[in-house]
This record gives sequence, structure tokens and C-alpha cells, in this order.
Amino acid sequence: MDQSSREFDIIVFGATGYTGRLVAEHLVREHGAAPDKPRWAMAGRSQAKLEEVRERIGAAPDTPLVVVDAQDRSALEAMCRRTRVVLTTVGPYQLYGDALLAACVATGTDYADLCGEPAWMARKITEHHADAQESGARICFSAGFDSIPFDLGVLMLQKEAIRRHGQPAPRVKARVRRMVGTFSGGTAASFRATMAAAARDPGLLKVLADPFALTPGFSGPDQPAGLLPEYDRALDSWAAPFVMAPINTKTVHRTNLLLNHPYGRDFRYDEMVLTSPGEMGMKAAKAIAGGIRSMFGDSGPKPGEGPTAEERENGSYDILFLGEYPEGRSLRYGVKGRYDPGYGSTSRMLGETGIALLACAAPGGVGTPGSLLGEALVERLRRHAALTFAPE
Repeated sequence: MDQSSREFDIIVFGATGYTGRLVAEHLVREHGAAPDKPRWAMAGRSQAKLEEVRERIGAAPDTPLVVVDAQDRSALEAMCRRTRVVLTTVGPYQLYGDALLAACVATGTDYADLCGEPAWMARKITEHHADAQESGARICFSAGFDSIPFDLGVLMLQKEAIRRHGQPAPRVKARVRRMVGTFSGGTAASFRATMAAAARDPGLLKVLADPFALTPGFSGPDQPAGLLPEYDRALDSWAAPFVMAPINTKTVHRTNLLLNHPYGRDFRYDEMVLTSPGEMGMKAAKAIAGGIRSMFGDSGPKPGEGPTAEERENGSYDILFLGEYPEGRSLRYGVKGRYDPGYGSTSRMLGETGIALLACAAPGGVGTPGSLLGEALVERLRRHAALTFAPE
């Protein structure tokens, strides 16, 4: 569908929430004075709260506000017809995301979210991929810490592997070397909603455990489980399970599928957290493995809550990607972020995804950051979101 005559470039849906406000704030701070600044608006349920956020983030007094409810399908379609891109932070998406996604697909409106709910994503791929291809809507799930650094990190490592060795690395390990900060309240709420749904429908557990749950029609080789602490001789360190791996690995495999398998059909991938060598590293890895479920308990952050500005500024993360070949060759690639992963960096990543979609020429469909935007998004994140992508 032709988007050229639409009123807005971007609408931030959920701008009165904690993370939505940070996304809007990023657009003001990073692009508000740019000569090519996007035409954007903030959307939410309350006019008064939208006005409060507009003033709080220093947006122009005439920044448009759109009042709409997440469950009002007709109002959502009317909103979508006004904009080229919708960025939504209103989750858990399995509870609040169906109507907006359907409205974007129906109106040919590009969409990006922070979804970390693979069972919902798998269902939406089945429901909407063909219709999105027809309408031209580009649907980009997981455009935050899950799963941009991992999806694009693998993409960039494989480009470097082909440049150096003439072929992709058939085995890639993502290893989190440092993470200072916290997961968002929305991520915790999504985890709890997913576990509740799995309790009602045990069949969902099979989807959650399947690394190819987002690649209908394709299943590659057996994948490393990454569910138990292990000692990695190549990195001389103990490694622990990484809580975001069940989301990120599925996204990486979908990128490989949608790009026609540039990583190979025999590609194997996993994600873990590095601790250290020796007995202390082993104990730390076991402690991480035992504490994952408690991260998302009732005492964790709630949707709408988050760290202070100082805590967001002082956060960071450092991810190593190790590509390995059967004959012993290997290469390393690093992705680092300056801000805390769950809020400061995630909000910047979603904002830049929205702007990158404005220049995207990919066909419609349910894609991924890597398949839809690739290196164009990498460059935006380097310039505007304090991420670094570089061989090591």
C-alpha cells in the first residue's frame, strides 16, 4: 500500500509507559533538531498523560498526540492509516498486541516492537506473514536488547567470515562477557505471561524449546542446548545459560531462513554467559543457572517501573561472537552497548529501528531486524545509539 501521503512517519504507541517514554525521548534528543527529522506522534490511552510526557521529555509543544485504546481495532486501524511506522512498547504482546499487529498488517503499516514472546511470535507468523507480504507491511519483532545485538552480531560476524574465509562459519557461539543493568519490567511480565500460558497449554512448551519455532517449513541440525553450565575450552572460561537465548536463537534462525540461508543450512548457534575459569567460575555459572527463574519472580521490576536516569547511563553490555570451522579456524566479533540493556539501550534500538524502516526497501512480511534492515540498522545504531560492532 502507498504510504507516501500519510500524515506521520512514526507513531510511538505506549508513549506514557516507562519504556515508551524513553523511545519518544530518544527521538527528541537524537533527531528533534535534525534537518530530516521524522514527522512523529505519541499515542496512548490518556490525553492528560500524553501531554505530561510531551512536556517532561522536552518535545515541541505541537508534537501530535493520538488517544487510542490497545483493544479498539477500528481506532487502531484509523491510527495506522495516519502513519508509515508504528513502534509499540505495549506488552505483554500476547495479552495486548493482537489488535495492533492485525491493524498494521491490514493497513500496510510497518511495525516494530520489543517482543520476547516466541510462542506468540510463532502464532503471528502463521496468521499474518502471507497477508503482510500482500499488504506490504514490514513486521519487525524483537527490536530491543532481545534480539538486535544478537541477530545483527551474527549477521556481521558471518559477513566478516565470508570476507576472510570465503564461507560462513557453520558454528557460532554468542557469549555475554559483561552486562551491567537489568531486564525491563515488560520483559519480566512477558516471561510470567508466557509461563502462565504454557501452564494452560503444555503444547507451548514444545514451541518454546524448539530453536526453529520461527522457521515454519525448515528445521536445521540439532542445536547446542546451552541449558547447563559448561567449561568452554576455546574461551578458557565457564559458561552459564543465558536467559534471553530461547528468544534470540529463534530470531537468528529466522533471519537465516528469510535471507535464504547465508549462514548455511547446517548452521548451529547458541548463547551463554561467561563467568571465569577455575572453581570460582564454575560456582558462578551454577549460581546463574539456578537463579534464572527468580529473575522474573514477583519481586522483579513491574511494567512501568525502571531504573533511574543515572542507572541507565551507567549500564552497559559486551557480547562476544565466536565463529568456528571444523578444521580449527575461527574468528571473533564483538558487539558492545554503552547503556543498560533493558531500558537505555533498548529504547534507542527501537527508535532507530523505526527510522531505519522509513528507508527500508524490503518486501512486506513478518521479518527480523537482520532480515529487514541488516547493515543499515547497524550503521544507525553506531551513529545514534552508542553501539559498537567490530571484529576482534
